[in-house]
Amino acid sequence: MKVSKEEVKYIAKLAKLNFSAAEVEELSVELSKIINYVEKLNELDTGNVEPLSHPLEKKNVFRDDVNVKSISTGEALKNAPDKTGQFFKVPKVIKQ
Repeated sequence: MKVSKEEVKYIAKLAKLNFSAAEVEELSVELSKIINYVEKLNELDTGNVEPLSHPLEKKNVFRDDVNVKSISTGEALKNAPDKTGQFFKVPKVIKQ
């Protein structure tokens, strides 16, 4: 399948790209080669191939979820530069 120069210009417009006439000609040839290769892949018999959600076999790589004792609020606030009750006090960053 040949990709015309007009199609390349249309795709470039959709992508908000500008190409010179020489670049449009080159892209037309390159896109045609890509589409021809994909069409060649369509000739393969994939009837007995099981669909995959991912090309590689993956397994869960996360560690087991284990409950551990956390530090107390007082311990967390011990080295805080500024605090209010049980909370860290930080500079206001949202203007109203």
